[in-house]
Amino acid sequence: MAKTTDKPSPADIITNAIIDKLEAGVRPWVKPWRPGLGGRPLRVTGEPYRGINCFWLWLVAESAGYSARTWMTYRQAQALGGQVRQGERSQFAIFYKTYTKEVASPVTGAVTDEVRAMLRNYAVFNVDQIEGLPEDYYPSRVALVAPGDVLPERADRFIRALPATVQVHGDRAFYDRIADSITIPPTELFTTQAYWASTLAHEAGHWTGHPDRLNREFGKKFGDDAYAFEELCAEMTSALLGADLGLPTAHLDDHASYIASWLRVLKRDSRAVMTAAAKAEAATGFLLRATGLAGDEQSDETVREAA
Repeated sequence: MAKTTDKPSPADIITNAIIDKLEAGVRPWVKPWRPGLGGRPLRVTGEPYRGINCFWLWLVAESAGYSARTWMTYRQAQALGGQVRQGERSQFAIFYKTYTKEVASPVTGAVTDEVRAMLRNYAVFNVDQIEGLPEDYYPSRVALVAPGDVLPERADRFIRALPATVQVHGDRAFYDRIADSITIPPTELFTTQAYWASTLAHEAGHWTGHPDRLNREFGKKFGDDAYAFEELCAEMTSALLGADLGLPTAHLDDHASYIASWLRVLKRDSRAVMTAAAKAEAATGFLLRATGLAGDEQSDETVREAA
């Protein structure tokens, strides 16, 4: 496992849960999004969770069989007239709390203020665990599902506004960092337009890492696994975009070899998956801003009271 202590940290718990899934050959962030279904987990305010909280709460909800997207604290449920059912167990969401520490220079002795971040967590319950909430908090069943080959309106806008150079030809999808261009096969080689669009979203994730944009490099820390970890970042970007645009997560070729490399990294460093999720969130935000689809969501790293 990633780390062994008497009381595992939230990073350890998340990483170990993801390791268990990967060792079973399952990529836990892969979701069969369809128009009108799925999406990011939501706070009680309707604000979407971001970063690693998305992947963690998706995993928890799937494992427990929850159908609701909304999570809230015990007090928030009570304030809405609800009551957590007896015997239900909470999960956690995380945030970073910043603080200032005075640090003396070992050379000059000069004291400066250094801003540091501390990982914190708070307990939340899924709406499916709570009784008595207003009806609009509970998910309604979808009687009709739109055809899989119809792109959601936001996904169509994303494709039309994507400022990357995209070449449609051949039978392989890839991003060329030297030429700074995306190559993707024509839509007729895919089972649906949605899977074509999700594959484009995956390659667009790679596109954001160019030096002229987010300048994303994992460097020596990840050694020979750096390339595969970039693939993890792009795949997680595709999953977040899928939630935001109503698309499935793209199929990843040769995923078994990638999973093996991801496991090596995650077992060495319990915070590696949080790094990947943060990079993926940054890439998603960059792409939504570049295509004019960015919302007004606040960062998940904003300190929040668990009240």
